[in-house]
Amino acid sequence: MMLKLWKWYQNCLAVHPVKTQIISSGLIWGVGDIAAQAVTHSTAKRRRKYPDGDEELQINWRRVATTSLFGFGFVGPIGHFWYEGLDKFMKSRLQFRPNSLRFVASKVAIDGIIFGPLDLLVFFTYMGFSTGKSAVQVKEDVKRDFFPALILEGGIWPILQVANFRFIPVRYQLLYVNFFCLLDSCFLSWVEQQQDAPWKQWFKSFLTIKEQEGQGG
Repeated sequence: MMLKLWKWYQNCLAVHPVKTQIISSGLIWGVGDIAAQAVTHSTAKRRRKYPDGDEELQINWRRVATTSLFGFGFVGPIGHFWYEGLDKFMKSRLQFRPNSLRFVASKVAIDGIIFGPLDLLVFFTYMGFSTGKSAVQVKEDVKRDFFPALILEGGIWPILQVANFRFIPVRYQLLYVNFFCLLDSCFLSWVEQQQDAPWKQWFKSFLTIKEQEGQGG
């Protein structure tokens, strides 16, 4: 069964690469949001934030659809052209030897500096506006969520991308990324749902202190 599914995916990727990545990204991000809602509900239930009789998980399907659209509209198409373009840039423009230390390190650095922050910024901005929030509210939410997510992800994604750029053939790198995007979409949805959690307040207060010190200097 899994072998047939793999061959079917390979065929779809070969015949319709962009369309395949768009559809798979949308589905993956939707599943990730369902998982995030389950994790958030489970955490709240353990802390007894739900009154008796209201502890059953109720999936917010509108939110799932919204998150899936992010996968369809941004992660799929942009991710496809990003990784394809990045590989061509390294080989043709910079002429780095494939799989060399400089080749892999440069890819990881550029991906972490450009695509990683952009992905987070677009995600939190999109999720804010999709729920009907004003520009001011979205700005505050982004300030609250962006840096905690960037710092936490910054310790994980570079390691994953080293393995991706070093060992995974280019035509399958998006599949690798999409697999971990299942976990990443779950994580980002969970971060967005945490709202004013204590650990976020710590990050916010830390950044406020740094800004005050900068203004004082």
